[in-house]
Amino acid sequence: MLNTQLNPEIAQQERQTALVLPFNCVGIVDIPLVGGKNASLGEMIKQLDTKGVKVPNGFATTAYAYRYFITDAQIEKQLRKIFADLDVEDVDNLRRCGKLARSLMLETPFPMDLQEAIARSYQALCQVYGTDTDVAVRSSATAEDLPDASFAGQQETYLNVHGLSGVLDACHRCFASIFTDRAISYRQIKGFDHFEVALSVGVQKMVRSDLASSGVMFSIDTETGFKDAALITAAYGLGENVVQGAVNPDEYLVFKPTLKTGHKPILQKRLGTKEIKMVYDVGGTKLTKNVSVPDSERRQFALNDDEILQLGKWACIIEDHYSQVRGMFTPMDIEWAKDGITGELFIVQARPETVQSQKSKNVLKTYQLKEQSPVLLTGRSVGEMIGKGKARVILDVHQINQFQSGEVLVTNRTDPDWEPIMKKASAIVTNSGGRTCHAAIIAREMGIPAIVGCGNATTVLTNGQDITVSCAEGETGKVYAGLLNFEIHELPLDELPRTRTKIMMNVGNPEEALGLTAIPNDGVGLARMEFIIANHIKAHPLALLHFDELEDELAKYKIAELTAQYESKAEFFIAQLAQGIGTIAAAFYPNPVIVRMSDFKSNEYANLLGGRQFEPKEENPMIGWRGASRYYDSRYREGFALECQGMKRVRDEMGLTNMILMIPFCRTPEEGKRVLDEMAANGLVRGENGLEVYVMCELPSNVILADEFSKVFDGFSIGSNDLTQLTLGLDRDSELVAHLFDERNEAVKRTIAKAIATVKEHGKKIGICGQAPSDYPEFARFLVELGIDSISLNPDSVIKTMLEIASAEKGQ
Repeated sequence: MLNTQLNPEIAQQERQTALVLPFNCVGIVDIPLVGGKNASLGEMIKQLDTKGVKVPNGFATTAYAYRYFITDAQIEKQLRKIFADLDVEDVDNLRRCGKLARSLMLETPFPMDLQEAIARSYQALCQVYGTDTDVAVRSSATAEDLPDASFAGQQETYLNVHGLSGVLDACHRCFASIFTDRAISYRQIKGFDHFEVALSVGVQKMVRSDLASSGVMFSIDTETGFKDAALITAAYGLGENVVQGAVNPDEYLVFKPTLKTGHKPILQKRLGTKEIKMVYDVGGTKLTKNVSVPDSERRQFALNDDEILQLGKWACIIEDHYSQVRGMFTPMDIEWAKDGITGELFIVQARPETVQSQKSKNVLKTYQLKEQSPVLLTGRSVGEMIGKGKARVILDVHQINQFQSGEVLVTNRTDPDWEPIMKKASAIVTNSGGRTCHAAIIAREMGIPAIVGCGNATTVLTNGQDITVSCAEGETGKVYAGLLNFEIHELPLDELPRTRTKIMMNVGNPEEALGLTAIPNDGVGLARMEFIIANHIKAHPLALLHFDELEDELAKYKIAELTAQYESKAEFFIAQLAQGIGTIAAAFYPNPVIVRMSDFKSNEYANLLGGRQFEPKEENPMIGWRGASRYYDSRYREGFALECQGMKRVRDEMGLTNMILMIPFCRTPEEGKRVLDEMAANGLVRGENGLEVYVMCELPSNVILADEFSKVFDGFSIGSNDLTQLTLGLDRDSELVAHLFDERNEAVKRTIAKAIATVKEHGKKIGICGQAPSDYPEFARFLVELGIDSISLNPDSVIKTMLEIASAEKGQ
């Protein structure tokens, strides 16, 4: 621990007039004294060190020191004169005022006693870490890191600063940076007086992440506001590139509730391109420089699983502490770094998250496109909104005066210098950056959509081109040609009735899962495995297991590319499936999430990479080799084993025991028993660790023998699509008889009524996950009158059907 210049129990009066304070002498109550950044560092060093959170030590100049500098040199009058005619809407005027103010600050020398106070503190730091130790010198304004205004990046930061003269120069430059163009503009927008805000400077021991990795993490999902997940981003080198959006980082999502119970719930791992890294400019003329990352390192994750989980635990500890201090839930925005010499992880900054935490939780606001057009490019979506306008491609911050209000800003990346025009944009599109970069954070704060990490936005889009930017379709943001119509829906959630019948949702896409939890629900009645297999895995499970025997060379090449980061092809399948289903299970935790094991038909399986080699050709695959009949068959048993291993990982490693498994297209009770035996052989034993297994009720045999199926399974879910086609004897894929397909047919309704009555008579649960109640409100009424336990709906029909069900339950 750093030997402090002042005792931690310093008298309050002495603290108020101190020029410099060690980090371990300040805490979160000292924001007026040392700014948000430094107060938070002191708070963590004092309060969280015993909980294992590591924070590099250092010291801070005080707000008193800043004001002393201004008054001692008698420059306030000159500064006020500079800002007398300030107009932040006029970019040229803003630049002129900022430049004059910064020049005045830099030309004014520090008082000698302030220089001496900084020198004593830096020398004390060197006694601990070594002569001329390397430090980060960061600005920390007294109006910074407040719960409703982040002020992120408004003032300057200097990394790899060595020696006393370097530290003094960096401190002086930080003082001047209180008048950067972006800081002036931001304060004006937020209503802060330029002369009421003071600046503290933090001097902190550098973490040698230039030799390892660093990044940003949020203790909340940045897009949806889902509070039970921590989002971690990582790239090689010093963290500035991640913060500024100069790289597309790796992204990891960790589920906090089961992380706290000792499980390993890494829900998502997304590989970033990580093309450059910031390192020390050893022997050069600059403090730092950017260098290329070797291709082999780009294709690897910057963190291993243990490090991801460690950071996730720290995010929980930090969030819990600040929530306790503030007496309310306080999600956090945290910067971390890994030391390449010692291998240790450190927290280097932590501040309250300022967007999702401020949103109303009583109103559900959704955006929906009403038209389609060609997709011009895609990237990571930020903000679940839609914006449109003319594209304005700007490659240099010095050209921002060309930007017109209402245009879509298209650029390589943004930093705080771009903020004067960002507030005027209808949307933002960048070539680089991840969900925690500067463009993403500011877009959320300004309430506009952004798509980051597109790669080639500045070459694909042209000035004046009409475009629509949609971030309302999941994690992938899309830029459409033209100005498309869209709707905004606002729904007051506190006025919705609660129903006796469980209202669940059908969810297939993990990318949408976290956002869907905002809709009132009782869990997921159908999570389809097929979406994840088709869109994320893309390869036939047997093609992965028998990769060396593949005859299709193109499929072999594509599979090799897909699985490059994994120790085996099988592990790729298991990990991708576990992460996809795990994300859905976590999103709705602890409510039940019913996961249907794979229900591709043989023709659909054949369309997966390498699939044709392993699939038969069937005349009518709709009623052929699908569902349960595949699982115990020697021709697919190995593939089903991979599915089981993925589901076992979700329950055992991630701790998501709210997941219920469901078997589709199970023709006989005997077949059901064979499937359960197959599952048990792969570690999924019904009843063990609370595992429930349901069966789809979608065949007439499931209804006729519902009493026998009740002895094999824990519950039933009616699949009205298949039950309708098999009751009426028609192929729903055939356009010749499609007009006869109607779930409201009396034969179908009587079949469903019999199923519900028999299952309830045998004390088992029964719900419906088919399309009918989503399409027909009267069908939902019919089910309620029969006493069905749950109705699972498509997300877009939940609210209207909930109102219908509430009315039916009241007998209206």
